[in-house]
Amino acid sequence: MSRELVVVVAATGWDGIWMCERHVAMNLARTVDVLWVDPPVSRMTGLRNPAARVALSLAPLTEVHDGIVRLAPVTVPGLTRPGLRAVVQRQVRTAIAKAAATLDRRPSAVLVTGLGDQLSAVPGARSVFYGTDDFVAGAELMGIDRAWTERSLRHQLRSAGAVVAVSEVLRHRWAAERPDITVIPNGCDVRHFAATDSADRPADVRLRGPIAGFVGHLSERVDVSYLEAVADRGISLLLVGPRQPTFDIGSVDALLARPNVQWVGPKSFDELPSYLRVIDVGLTPYADSAFNRASVPLKTLEYLAAGRPAVVSDLPSTRALGAGLVEVTSSARDFAAATQKALATPRTADDVRRRRAFAAVHSWEQRTADIAGVLGLASTADRRAG
Repeated sequence: MSRELVVVVAATGWDGIWMCERHVAMNLARTVDVLWVDPPVSRMTGLRNPAARVALSLAPLTEVHDGIVRLAPVTVPGLTRPGLRAVVQRQVRTAIAKAAATLDRRPSAVLVTGLGDQLSAVPGARSVFYGTDDFVAGAELMGIDRAWTERSLRHQLRSAGAVVAVSEVLRHRWAAERPDITVIPNGCDVRHFAATDSADRPADVRLRGPIAGFVGHLSERVDVSYLEAVADRGISLLLVGPRQPTFDIGSVDALLARPNVQWVGPKSFDELPSYLRVIDVGLTPYADSAFNRASVPLKTLEYLAAGRPAVVSDLPSTRALGAGLVEVTSSARDFAAATQKALATPRTADDVRRRRAFAAVHSWEQRTADIAGVLGLASTADRRAG
């Protein structure tokens, strides 16, 4: 019997940072086949964007993982122009239909993780909108027109066969448009980070231990004052991940110039256990914003899966992690003090087991099984019954 085919319309490209949909697709591929759809690119985009050039160089369909075929749709220039947005979306829907025909398969479900109008890409298939962020609150952060974002979000909420949100905050914010939202929080790759303590040490880290580390995007989501307060105490601070070029340039440049601070730039998901091996305390210094209050940061669970203590800013998702597992703080001063205390506390085998056991409850395997249930995948139901 052939496996079911699910279309995952992603908000980030396959070669980009591993976000929620990448983890879900990888786990779905254990029981069903996946047609992964990159965000659309144009030939003009490829002239100035290296990642787009890579996508444009690919064959129309490329096998990227067991059970996963990648579609990189090429569309007309002007993807974000009001008059061309509808044309681009029609072109993407056509590309999905052609890909399914090439594969000689009829998808049973479509999972859309962004605001692209692809929920109806496969007539008759179960359509699910996967709400991973507050898109309206983050419109400015992502450089997207707010009015268009509001209209597109309403369309997604009203037209999807089912809606999944990653947080209760999102469910509450969207309840007026869609009262029947299923909340499925983000998870973590427990197996990947279980190998942290045996991973190779990274050759480019020059800081002396112990080290407090932030793994993530240096962007407007981050409260730089929290990191500054940690560095002010003379703590070795390692920053791992991409940097938004326009984000608080003066403050970030000054932070990175300190002798006890090192930024190693973006690293692949496969490399992260190596960097977490030299990190003794994981930091999640998110600003108190509407966008962040609706989010569920992946990095905090990944710190725990690696067996590391975590110091985090006070957000609804971090309060839900439970007492004793993370240190929740509400000021830069408290954040730095908690980091210093965590670095001075010996890391016992019992503490490591407790953190990893908690992370295991929030594995991507479990989260994907829950999403598969919303997608109505028969193969997943059969596996559960067995």
